[in-house]
Amino acid sequence: MSNQVIDLGFDFDNSYANELEGFYVSCQGEKAPSPELVKLNIALAEQLGISNRDHAQLAEVFSGSEAPQGAAPLAQVYAGHQFGGFSPQLGDGRALLLGEVLDSSGKRQDIQLKGSGRTQFSRGGDGKAVLGAILREYILCEAMHALGIATTRALAVVTTGEPIYRTRYLPGAVLTRVASSHIRVGTFEYFAAQGAEDKVKQLADYAIARHYPELKQSSQPYLDLVCAVRDKQAQLIAQWMLVGFVHGVMNTDNMTISGETIDYGPCAFMDDYDARALFSSIDQDGRYSYSNQPAMAQWDLARFAETLLPFIDEDTDKAIELATTEIKAFWEQFRAHWLQGMRAKIGMMTELDGDYELCEQLLAAMQGQAVDYTQLFRLLADDLLTDSNDAESLFTDSSLFMQWKPLWLVRLAQESLSAKESVELMNSVNPIYIPRNHLVEAAIEAAEERNDYQPFETLVNVLAQPFTRQQGREDYAQPAPASFGKFTTYCGT
Repeated sequence: MSNQVIDLGFDFDNSYANELEGFYVSCQGEKAPSPELVKLNIALAEQLGISNRDHAQLAEVFSGSEAPQGAAPLAQVYAGHQFGGFSPQLGDGRALLLGEVLDSSGKRQDIQLKGSGRTQFSRGGDGKAVLGAILREYILCEAMHALGIATTRALAVVTTGEPIYRTRYLPGAVLTRVASSHIRVGTFEYFAAQGAEDKVKQLADYAIARHYPELKQSSQPYLDLVCAVRDKQAQLIAQWMLVGFVHGVMNTDNMTISGETIDYGPCAFMDDYDARALFSSIDQDGRYSYSNQPAMAQWDLARFAETLLPFIDEDTDKAIELATTEIKAFWEQFRAHWLQGMRAKIGMMTELDGDYELCEQLLAAMQGQAVDYTQLFRLLADDLLTDSNDAESLFTDSSLFMQWKPLWLVRLAQESLSAKESVELMNSVNPIYIPRNHLVEAAIEAAEERNDYQPFETLVNVLAQPFTRQQGREDYAQPAPASFGKFTTYCGT
């Protein structure tokens, strides 16, 4: 590292580094041979107060080559249950937390690099990332943000000028991502597994102060912390399900206490609806398939609650009973969020008995029919407005759907909304554009193979307005052609 001091234009306020000694290792990013800024999220940069627009300096900082003024770079330590098996030490093996800033609304945000080189927790890896994985995460997390789903954000992409070998040599790159924090269930597990109850309590108090300050006045703050995280995750997983998103690797080190989607590795959006949808090359048993996501979230939350048992009640049996009751309530919370979202997706605002069954019947009619999940709900709105039957054309065998449709129309007649108002509601929550896998792959290929970032830029711009029909962008609303084949994702390490 040189003695160059780069001022990004904002002041770091590094509470994690200052208040949680022993929860991380201070370190620096590796010097990139030839860093180049290929994407800066201007709107997010302005929100964070970044005034520096010198691309060369930004490339130095966002590659990890130079730490900006006021930063306290560190790698966080955590553990995690990975596919059900416990790993007592993981940590940021290729991530570097530069520090925290207060954005324009006064909200505290982590600024983290991904792919900036080895740390103490790299476990034999090189700590680097390839361009395709970085562009993929940029596209996916910014699309999620535009859909209104809590997520880490992408601030910048920098190529390093270093070829990285995976199955072949690919361009190296670093992602700068932003999150309200990177505290994970696995962070709590790391210290709980060591029997370091004082550290667990210190982390819980920090998490409460940072994310749930209203709990400071609670008579049972640690049980309420479990409930608060549970409720955030119940809402988040319901939102994933409503847009057809499959995370792919819901290990406890990938569940944030803040309730944000994190670590876009082997993830994807469904084209055809399939309750068993799975895209990850490493999930042979379907543990993290589409329909399993709520159950896996509850499982992860149970592991979180276990770390806090000593502080929930001195009587272990009573602590287990209290925590178990709250974890079981996840399903009620999830179902409420999901059903509210599904009602809106099919044009309903009021709550009536039988709504859950009506929504489930629609999904059952779609199963195995190669029905494009995203297109269906927009066509339902079109059918309602024009009294047509275009949605039926998506089905290979539409018999179950045609049995369901009149039931839906009868239910809509019980709403106070007009048909036009129902359509407006549907179109406000059902996207036209999602990160179609073939489009994401095409953008990655153009950048990696031809140094052409135009497909990436166009896709990012289209996805920034997912609910608005964009003239000339019809292809971005279409599923993959048959020639694209079965899509498989990889963890990108």
